[in-house]
Amino acid sequence: IAGGVCTGAGVGPTRIDRVIGVIKAYTTRVGSGPFPTELFDDDGAELQRIGGEVGVSTGRTRRCGWYDAVIARYASRVNGLTEFFLTKLDVLDTWDRIPVCVAYEIDGQRVEEMPMTQTEFHHAKPVYEFFDGWQEDISGCRTFDDLPKNAQGYVLALEEISGAKIWGVGVGPGREETLVVHD
Repeated sequence: IAGGVCTGAGVGPTRIDRVIGVIKAYTTRVGSGPFPTELFDDDGAELQRIGGEVGVSTGRTRRCGWYDAVIARYASRVNGLTEFFLTKLDVLDTWDRIPVCVAYEIDGQRVEEMPMTQTEFHHAKPVYEFFDGWQEDISGCRTFDDLPKNAQGYVLALEEISGAKIWGVGVGPGREETLVVHD
């Protein structure tokens, strides 16, 4: 939680005017527990392979799934995020269509916020919207306008449904592979 940084660093919360959350263009998790968008198919294996999804500390393979806007909205709200930085957009370069979880279905009801209990979260089924892929290498892009229109559309759609602006986008692991969306 972003508020813990103030306590740990000895900085008063009124001194903070920006809180940037870092989020991937898809979702990952290490360890057990609920993961509504988790993929058990070739797409999950490809996200893991292309994204190099292995825990740095543990060496454990990360579980992979599609972007979860419900979790993004929750993170935005509880952390008071002013912006997101979206990483690993380039990992999605080869998909025709990209699903994004916009809500959950729990016991036949559509739920657009995080469930109140772990049991509900465990039973959550993703409700997807689909976005057209761009099917080209974006690692050479250096401005947001350089991205293919479908990649720009994906980023802007995530921004609209995630609870905070997307300030920047990573299109590769290098510092030079960082694009500013909103200055």
